[in-house]
Amino acid sequence: MLFLPPSAPDWQTRPESGQNPKPVPLQAILLSNRRILSMVDFHHEYIAVGGNRHPSAADWDPLSGLLAFGADSNVATWLPSDQQNQGVRSLLRGHTDHVNAVRFFPAAQGQPQIILSGSTDKTVRIWQAQSTSSLRFNSVATLEGHSSSINRLGVFHDGDIIVSGSADSTIKIWRLNVRGDGIDTELLQSIETNPRFFPLALALHKLPTAEDLVLAAAGTKGSVQIYVASKGEKFLHQATLTGHEGWIRSLAITQENLSAGSDLLLASASQDKYIRLWRIINGRESPKTKEGDPLGAVEQSLSNKAHKLETSQKSYSITFEALLLGHEDWIYTISWHLQRDSLQLLSASADNSIAIWQLEVSSGIWVCTTRLGEISAQKGSTTATGSTGGFWIGLWGPGGETVVSLGRTGSWRLWNYDKGQARWIQGIGISGHTKLVADVAWSKDGSYLLSTGADQTTRLHAAWEHGGKRSWHEMARPQIHGYDLNCIDSISRTQIVSGADEKLLRVFDEPRATADLLDHLCGIQTSTQNNLPLAANIPVLGLSNKAVDITEDAEPQVNANVNGDEAATPLNYGQPSDVEHPPFEDQLARHTLWPEHEKLYGHGYEISAVAASYDGSLVATSCRASSLDHAVIRLYTSTDWRQIRPSLAAHSLTVTALCFSKDDRYLLSVGRDRQWAIFEKDIAVPERYRLKHANPKGHSRMILAACWAPIKAGRIFATAGRDKNVKIWSMYDAIVECIVTIMSPASFTAVDIFPQLLQDSLVIAVGTETGDLGLHIVKLPHWSIEQKHQLSTALQPAKFISKLSWRPWLAADVANGIEDQEPVLKDLHLAMASDDSSLRLFAIIGLLEN
Repeated sequence: MLFLPPSAPDWQTRPESGQNPKPVPLQAILLSNRRILSMVDFHHEYIAVGGNRHPSAADWDPLSGLLAFGADSNVATWLPSDQQNQGVRSLLRGHTDHVNAVRFFPAAQGQPQIILSGSTDKTVRIWQAQSTSSLRFNSVATLEGHSSSINRLGVFHDGDIIVSGSADSTIKIWRLNVRGDGIDTELLQSIETNPRFFPLALALHKLPTAEDLVLAAAGTKGSVQIYVASKGEKFLHQATLTGHEGWIRSLAITQENLSAGSDLLLASASQDKYIRLWRIINGRESPKTKEGDPLGAVEQSLSNKAHKLETSQKSYSITFEALLLGHEDWIYTISWHLQRDSLQLLSASADNSIAIWQLEVSSGIWVCTTRLGEISAQKGSTTATGSTGGFWIGLWGPGGETVVSLGRTGSWRLWNYDKGQARWIQGIGISGHTKLVADVAWSKDGSYLLSTGADQTTRLHAAWEHGGKRSWHEMARPQIHGYDLNCIDSISRTQIVSGADEKLLRVFDEPRATADLLDHLCGIQTSTQNNLPLAANIPVLGLSNKAVDITEDAEPQVNANVNGDEAATPLNYGQPSDVEHPPFEDQLARHTLWPEHEKLYGHGYEISAVAASYDGSLVATSCRASSLDHAVIRLYTSTDWRQIRPSLAAHSLTVTALCFSKDDRYLLSVGRDRQWAIFEKDIAVPERYRLKHANPKGHSRMILAACWAPIKAGRIFATAGRDKNVKIWSMYDAIVECIVTIMSPASFTAVDIFPQLLQDSLVIAVGTETGDLGLHIVKLPHWSIEQKHQLSTALQPAKFISKLSWRPWLAADVANGIEDQEPVLKDLHLAMASDDSSLRLFAIIGLLEN
């Protein structure tokens, strides 16, 4: 390694007229004969995304073990049984609005998997795996015909028929013919519901001892409509099942046992908190009450009559079977599991519980044998904590020994049945934002990643090192707020700052519990743990995280609130030091909050941008503005949180991005007024900055992002604008000139330059409003774009990229301010935040040669 002495100039000289600026010899970084390669692969290292809160927005394939669920306008795939704990494997992009319904279609032996998805965009998309063993899917067909949002899909796993229910009050019957080279689709029938209702639940099955099909449909009425069709004929309405007193959210139908000609059991779950079971038998007569059955009289009183179902070949009847009581709130989903002669029903409810029901043979009564979820008095101090709002989805895993549930926070929880202990044990699930991700920021040393967004949460992500394996997980949820969060940055290794729509900023300190957890699971050490508070909680009806601490000999105090519930004691907070797995969702929501250290006041409108200096001494902020008075940049010191006056004025509209240079000498700002401004540190008063340069016409439309290049390249910065240009600017003496322009068919919304020079080249990542991600290699000193790499469409987000952030080198010298360290990693890591609610971490493989 060769390094020029620190006194070597890092400026550029002014070029002659008509020439590109040529820097004087730079402080070179020699990469041991490694070179930048032309073939680059973008690998999804980590995807964090929350599930859509819709009862039909997920399905679990019993053959492959793959779980697919709606995530904003994408379809996410996950292998819950994966021993590597890699989380979400892929996001299928194609829909233009929220995905409400997801189902697996039964593929023939040797055929690739097929996923069906229905969306608010009024279409059903068909996704087919690229091969029989692939987890990558392609959109192969689109079903159109509904005039409103599609809310439910029904599939029978032994046929080629699918059913779609829409908010246009129609049910459409489709046939799918899977061929070797594609899929043919055909609309067979369109059913107008009468009386009109929105189909929220559909169940399709073959009738006993025949090839006739039965279709149950329900929704925004308290009744279930039964349709029957013989093979090759249309579905005809045959019966209406009444009894529920609220909307029916879910239907599930199955054989009673595995014997041929077995009766069918239909379950209906409603917002009236009850589950009703209905029996479909072959023949006209209803089953008689067993002699000695103590519930015989009750059952007959609840059963109105035997409904007759007629086809061209057979006759059937459907009768009321049982009423299941136990949930205390709306029931969103129900699902059968049949194995040998054991039949179980899984229900998910808004009362924060998952229940498993089974028939007690001795009494003939359906009883709740297991209840999972949150059944304690403590439900969380805000609606964002815990699962307040309940579980929206409950699914059986293959074999019936695993169940998963989706809660209000968009996170999946998983339970595995332990035969040795004869109980259900919680496993590692997945989590993510449920609305747009507004901002991401790395810790100063690159050890963990922070994200924040419109779902009013701030999340901390880090890599879990376990048994020679490495996987990324959400390790803490520092902030759960009552306002949409817009921006975040790391002040120091143990302190962060975030801005929201509430017009002020909040500073948080890392608690000792999180520091211990990151040290134990991720090898991230903190030298100041003794000075950290234990943990934090949110007071009832409050927005400020309060520090919680306790001495070793202190007695826990339990206080009752106005509702009589027990308040959590300090001993309940934080993670045990010997925990061997990432926190579960209930632990994330309650026990990983960061205590609030300070509030920063001064802005009159919603916070739009925040940036902390690299030495952590200053915080720069801005807010939404339509006038000069509010479009100012405010600076705060991190020692006493004093605002430095006067505020920095240059813009006339909202400042959209702020960025300190690597040595904190300059502060760059860009805004909706199409201009950029550079403020220089005052030598006499280092905490003050003064306007040095401004360009009122930096772009022809608003500027949305900006960043600085490594100091080794000179005083170089980039701006990205709505005018579909990314401009690279060079500042020397009193002149700032544009030296490189990157153009795109779509508006640019994000830009970031890798914080190191790689063989005298800048690696620039750019993102657009259509989700395109590109890498541009700019060679110095000629300032020519040597290479361009584009992210494939299949890996792109469905909506605009809101932020890009390169991970700093994980080298000790970087933390000490030495930037001329040889890269210690072969792959570069790039974090991406998107409006489609996804946070993605890419490993850029192959950019550097070994």
